[in-house]
Amino acid sequence: MSLDRIDRKILELLQQNGRLSNVKLASKVGLSPTPCLDRVRRLEREGYILGYVALADARKLNASTMAFIQVLLTNTSTANLREFSREMMSLPEVESCHMVAGGFDFLLKIRCSDMQDYQRFLGEKLAMIPLIDQTHTYVVIEEVKSETAISLAKLV
Repeated sequence: MSLDRIDRKILELLQQNGRLSNVKLASKVGLSPTPCLDRVRRLEREGYILGYVALADARKLNASTMAFIQVLLTNTSTANLREFSREMMSLPEVESCHMVAGGFDFLLKIRCSDMQDYQRFLGEKLAMIPLIDQTHTYVVIEEVKSETAISLAKLV
């Protein structure tokens, strides 16, 4: 299905505020509440809307140290790629894990409370995974831009 202007506006508004009431959402997109709710339900049913979340403040939750870690595996057999992915799913410090093409195999985004916590993660968890050949870490000094919304201006 292709998205029209109203569908895109609904997605844009809900990405900004997933708690927006249907009445307010309908008003902002120029529909009455019933057809607006029908559209939202269709967007959910068709998989455009995957779910709704609350965004938490990492500083207040003692998780303000963020780092990106490049991971090079010993080899990239299908079994190793799957096993490494399973390992990453079990580590709560790993906020995101992406298999990438290029000079390394995976890019991790992790959150820790401080550098000592990061050191524990690296030495006691990541280094214990025998599939890993090499890692390079980039600790974030300042988060300049961090978006959770997907821009709909050019994608749809």
